[in-house]
Amino acid sequence: MEETIRLNKFLSDAGVCSRREADRLIEAGRVLVDGKPAGTGTKIRAGQKIFCDGKPVSGREAPVFLVVNKPKGIVCTTSEKDHAENIVEFVRYPKRIYPVGRLDKDSEGLLLMTNQGDIVNKILRAGNNHEKEYAVAVNKPVTEEFLQKMRDGVWLEELEVSTKPCQAWQTGPHTFHIVLTQGLNRQVRRMCRALGYHVMNLKRVRLMHIRLGNLKRGEYRTLTDEELTELLQLVKNSTNRPMQEMLKEQAKWKKT
Repeated sequence: MEETIRLNKFLSDAGVCSRREADRLIEAGRVLVDGKPAGTGTKIRAGQKIFCDGKPVSGREAPVFLVVNKPKGIVCTTSEKDHAENIVEFVRYPKRIYPVGRLDKDSEGLLLMTNQGDIVNKILRAGNNHEKEYAVAVNKPVTEEFLQKMRDGVWLEELEVSTKPCQAWQTGPHTFHIVLTQGLNRQVRRMCRALGYHVMNLKRVRLMHIRLGNLKRGEYRTLTDEELTELLQLVKNSTNRPMQEMLKEQAKWKKT
C-alpha cells in the first residue's frame, strides 16, 4: 500500500503552520492538492503538488527553535481580528515559524517559536505539566497570606474552575515569582484579581528548562544544543517522531 500522510501534518512538518491552523486553512479552501481544494482529513502521497495561499509547499524544512523575548503590545495570534502586530511579523525570521503557546498582548518575556508542529502539540498538551515561570509585579504589598492562597489554588469564578496548586515566592515588596503547570487564559492575572490584586507587569522568564536569561527585549536566539536535547527528551513520549530521529536530523542540518 502506498504510504500517505495527513495534509495537516504535512503542512505542520513543512513549517507552514501548526496542525490546528492547517485545519483552519484547509476548511477555508486556502490549500490545494493537485489544483483542487483539499478537504478536512485529506491524506496525501509522495509526488502530489501542494499549494497554500497560492504558494507551493515542499517537504520538511530544517528544524528551527528560537527563544524570543516578546515585548508588550505584540500578539501571538495571526488572527485578523486583532490589528496589533503579531509575533511572526515582529520577529521577521526568514523561515516560517510560529509560537508555542501564547503570551497575551500586555505580557512580555520568553516565547518559544519553531517550525516543528509535533513538538508544539506535545508542549501545549495540558496533561504534561510543563512548568512556566513568571515574574509578577502587583499594585499592593505581597503578603505571605496572598502567596499561600496562590499556592493552594484559586477559584476563578468566570472560568468556574480552581487553579492547580503551584509554587510562588516573594522577590520584593510588590513582586513575586510563580510557577504554573496549567495554561488557563490570562491565568496569573485572573488569580491575582480574584484575591484583590492587580497585575502591573507580567514577564515569563522560564518555559520548562529554557530560561530567558539576559536576552534583551525584542531579540531572539536559537536554542543551545543542550537545551534542544533536553527539550526532545522531555517530549519524546508523546511526539509522533522518535527523539533519536529528530536529533539525527538536527545534526544533519547543522553540518550543511
